[in-house]
Amino acid sequence: MDRRLLITTLACWPVARLFAQDGEQRPRHKISAAELHGALAARFPVRFGLRGVLEVQASAPRLLMLPARNLLGATLVAQVSGRQAKEAPAGELDVVFALRYEPSDQTLRGQRLEILDLRWPGLPAESRQALVAVLPALAREALAEVVLHRFSPRELALAETMGFEPEQFIVRDDGLLILFGPRQRR
Repeated sequence: MDRRLLITTLACWPVARLFAQDGEQRPRHKISAAELHGALAARFPVRFGLRGVLEVQASAPRLLMLPARNLLGATLVAQVSGRQAKEAPAGELDVVFALRYEPSDQTLRGQRLEILDLRWPGLPAESRQALVAVLPALAREALAEVVLHRFSPRELALAETMGFEPEQFIVRDDGLLILFGPRQRR
């Protein structure tokens, strides 16, 4: 009888440790800022716009962690070309997006892109106006959803046995904390 109790206790130990963390009663996983940056950088460079008229090439993303708004984002270096942009220097574009879990391929995705800021010193006024007018729609089309992390079977194993999946995303300065919740029926 004591042997069964010992085996049961040892088998439940990992789950018991999860329940004891910070009073939370659900699994969690952390993704470092470096890992998020690597996944984001792999998506670039990207081109979007109206070919020959106004094209934007975005590259060299820097990761933006906005814990106060619970959003992730990127600062992109953007180069404009085409008839509407006469020898324009490169500019910077700050974009942020909301997070969601996609269960079909077990990925964490950035969605609902929002442009926070556009810094483009030396850009002529008429080119800046044209860019500001079309850039949000073009950027949303080109960057509709960005895969930020693909969960490994190991990362999800314990949560799945408990009937959980990634539910809540908490942006921190050093990375992203993912809290798991009951699996949604689809």
